[in-house]
Amino acid sequence: MKAVLEQDYASKKKKNKFLHNIKRDKWLFALLLLPLAYILIFRYAPIYGVVMAFQDYNIFAGIKRSEWVGMDVFQFIFQQDSFYRALKNTLLLNVYDLIAGFPAPIILAILLNEVRAAKFKKITQTVLYLPHFLSWVIIGGMVYLMFSNSGMVNTFLANLGLAKIEFLSQKVPWLMTYISVGVWQQIGWGTIIYLAAMTGINKELYEASDIDGCSRLRKVWHITLPGIKSTINILLILQIGRMVSIGFDRPFVMGNSLVSDYSDVISTFVYRVGISSGDFSQATAVGLFQSVVGLILLIGANYIAKKLGEDGIW
Repeated sequence: MKAVLEQDYASKKKKNKFLHNIKRDKWLFALLLLPLAYILIFRYAPIYGVVMAFQDYNIFAGIKRSEWVGMDVFQFIFQQDSFYRALKNTLLLNVYDLIAGFPAPIILAILLNEVRAAKFKKITQTVLYLPHFLSWVIIGGMVYLMFSNSGMVNTFLANLGLAKIEFLSQKVPWLMTYISVGVWQQIGWGTIIYLAAMTGINKELYEASDIDGCSRLRKVWHITLPGIKSTINILLILQIGRMVSIGFDRPFVMGNSLVSDYSDVISTFVYRVGISSGDFSQATAVGLFQSVVGLILLIGANYIAKKLGEDGIW
């Protein structure tokens, strides 16, 4: 009896404390309502539409009255050569992005962290962040003006008496252009996270290393990199979890019919079969496939990181 009373008392005390916290911080909780509503409406509510992946969806009949076909849609997708081509291109482009794009903001953040001129550092950071806020439509126009056959780069090469390079119509030059432009667009934004992580490193470690006569390179290797290792691990795990997902804007804007064998990815495949052809069941099934595989990769990467003794995301 005494144990029951003590449990009831503890429960009431916990409830009263929760209500007290809400009353005390009511305006802070009110600020959460808008992002919470956004997540519920645009992230969780659309999950109901996943049902379309198992239906012969008819836009006029709606989800409730469309015919249920089970796994037939997935079987049809997995029999298409164009799906496997899109999947292969998605994985390859993401691997190239991981190899070239993941270390780039780390290196840039370390270089900026070593800059002592505060004004120069702020100006450089601002310039590097700007490309992130440009639309891919604008960037695509810039790429065309720079790298097309009559663009600035090829005009410059022609003036030097050199042969033109087919940046936007041949496989290897297009891949190099695609990856380079992606790194340029994202490097400044990724740097913010690593610079923020570096501010949490104990400054006394640098002071002690100065006393010991360490060079800048040794301080970077033995203090800065270990100090941001957990951040690197988390971002790497998240990047691996997105290996089968890819944005629509970049491959769609930079791709063309001459390089469609390399630029056609899952997002453009979904656009082609879901929007252009009106087959929403296929588009939903491919999206569900991406989500499931991405979740498996995320869990696997986190598990491996934990087994290696590194920090995971949970």
